[in-house]
Amino acid sequence: MAYFDAASAEPLNTAARSAFLSAMEEGWADPARQYHDGRRARMLLDAARETVATVLGARPDEVVFTGSGTQAAQLGLLGTLAGRRRVGAHAVVSAVEHSSVLHAAELHEAGGGEITRTVVDRTGRVDLKALEAALRDDTAAVAVQSANHEVGTLQPVAEVAELCAARGIPLVVDAAQSVGRVAVPEGWSVLAASAHKWGGPAGVGVLVVRKGTRYVSPLPYDEREARRVPGFVNVPAIVSAAVALGAMATTSDDENRRLSLLVDKIRERVPRTVPDTEVVGDPVARLPHLVTFSCLYVDGEALLTALDRAGFAVSSGSSCTSSTLTPSHVLEAMGVLSQGNVRVSLPQGTPEAEVDRFLAVLPGIVADLRAVTSAGGAATVPAPDPAAVAGQAADESVPADDVPALVLDTLGRRCPIPVIELARHIGEVPRGAVVAVLSDDEAARLDVPAWCDMTGNEYVGERPGEAGGTAYLVRRS
Repeated sequence: MAYFDAASAEPLNTAARSAFLSAMEEGWADPARQYHDGRRARMLLDAARETVATVLGARPDEVVFTGSGTQAAQLGLLGTLAGRRRVGAHAVVSAVEHSSVLHAAELHEAGGGEITRTVVDRTGRVDLKALEAALRDDTAAVAVQSANHEVGTLQPVAEVAELCAARGIPLVVDAAQSVGRVAVPEGWSVLAASAHKWGGPAGVGVLVVRKGTRYVSPLPYDEREARRVPGFVNVPAIVSAAVALGAMATTSDDENRRLSLLVDKIRERVPRTVPDTEVVGDPVARLPHLVTFSCLYVDGEALLTALDRAGFAVSSGSSCTSSTLTPSHVLEAMGVLSQGNVRVSLPQGTPEAEVDRFLAVLPGIVADLRAVTSAGGAATVPAPDPAAVAGQAADESVPADDVPALVLDTLGRRCPIPVIELARHIGEVPRGAVVAVLSDDEAARLDVPAWCDMTGNEYVGERPGEAGGTAYLVRRS
């Protein structure tokens, strides 16, 4: 099996594995105790804290360990808001933050706070002007991730930090995807990271709060970990996490360049060999090991299952891999295709031959799935050529209005069926005519406009369907 899901979890580093086993023998005791075994555990914990602080460019007394990266990110935002409650209860977050941050923001809202979610461009990059416009006198915190977890786009953290510094607002950065991969950005006040993203064990998060940043833990009081995270620390896992981070920090430059070249190969080859495919995310300002693409007319869950059978472990942000049928909030914010979404994230040491094999089998897998999904049995459902409609001349275009010339009823059918039906039948109407696609699958709200962008047709808008669901209106161009 070729493992291409390092963005979910990097395989455990060999040195980290050895360190964990050794620390299990020497660091099992309570590091808060003064007897010999406790002091020895405390020495291991302090050394791990110093290693992590050095890599992150922080002071050891600014670093605490949490039970996960999710906990670190949520505590980072909620604790900063609690520490600044006298300033106000308003916070700004980007629309593409990790769900852990967005859920923390929802909790803040439920408690009477206010959240502004700022927009991103089509590459997933935060709109700096929109973010600046969202800042207010009562803004207590801003949260912007260092790199997007689904599409790999690097965020303009330094620029956001300048905007925040000018207003005296702390910046909370979820750096889970970037720590160990790229340099830690400057200017943050609070930073969160996750050990299993850099080859450490699961169950270890890192929360860093800069000196001078007002922070109040939203959790019940506990004397451990600077009174920010209650509970007994897992010293062996923390030691292992620190060893893995140190190893990645000292060896990552050359390996990142190599992985980046492999990602470039995927970005170039996939749209050339797989028709109707969109590679998403910033092509330059990106993580070195991650690439995401979406394939028209393909069910995402079926694509991931077929790739698994072919020996490739990949992940997806597609709505079609979720029982909720809700599009990925990242892809939705970007306004890009969610059908057949595949995220490839290469772990360190990935052989080029495995990438080449992936590129060799992908076109056939997609073609087979399109043949199954298409009711007509065609291997693909290409966007219609206007000249292919028999007997239609250029002067036969109809007036541009929103009255549908054709209504396609796909109620109760999951994407990509609504878009497949649209592609199959739009050639039946004259140029300038409108086709209405009735759908109750939330993914259609994202995929129909994205299909229009890819095929050159015009997305007119949406309105409630008379028989239920939503009517998505497309004008044939």
